[in-house]
Amino acid sequence: MVEFRNVTYQAGGREILRGIDLCIEEHETVVLLGRSGSGKTTLLRMVNRLLEPSSGEVLFGGQRIAEQDRIRLRRRIGYVIQEGGLFPHVTVAENIGLVPKLEGWDEDRIRNRVTELLEAVGLDPQVYATRYPRQLSGGEKQRVGIARALAADPPLLLLDEPFAALDPVTRFGMQQHFAHLSRSLGKTALFVTHDIREALMLGTRIALLKEGHLEVVAKANEFPRAQSQEAQAFLATLGEGPHAVQ
Repeated sequence: MVEFRNVTYQAGGREILRGIDLCIEEHETVVLLGRSGSGKTTLLRMVNRLLEPSSGEVLFGGQRIAEQDRIRLRRRIGYVIQEGGLFPHVTVAENIGLVPKLEGWDEDRIRNRVTELLEAVGLDPQVYATRYPRQLSGGEKQRVGIARALAADPPLLLLDEPFAALDPVTRFGMQQHFAHLSRSLGKTALFVTHDIREALMLGTRIALLKEGHLEVVAKANEFPRAQSQEAQAFLATLGEGPHAVQ
């Protein structure tokens, strides 16, 4: 689905990423895990051409992204950021229906899709469709953001620390809901986080970045056995509580 081939990125005279080789297969969720400044969001943003590699190449669906039209590319990719990135001046229904409208869907089809997706993310369409983002809680905004990302049924989702701003209880609920949606819809996803619990809970595989390079790439259930000091530093934060790795 997505492939990074020897990708390097430099900015301000500093090397942010170097020599990244990574493949994301269909129907899997790859979590980009790392500390602040490790390069994970930079790598994510190359997929929808918000950033361009300094060297190397990124492929989507077997085609070089650099050769694809930015607008068409972005309409084929769902993108979720903190608090959903909703447009404040339009309703929830209009936010969700934006890309389908740009794609030329008729009003009935858009309306049905909005209803379907609000129900899928656990929001009553009769209550929420006509609300504005300012009338939503943080968790509700994030649910709408995910619904909007899914609106035109894209094959790929990019999620940049989507739950980081939520309180712990709401965040856990959203993680569970995303895990259910991911399994039921069979989407491919690239998910950025610095939270090891979230990575283990949501990832099919975990790609750990350290200072711009890939330190570990492993299946989520194998990651706790990684010998990397950086991986062990993240795992140590799990402590001895109920979420500790056995």
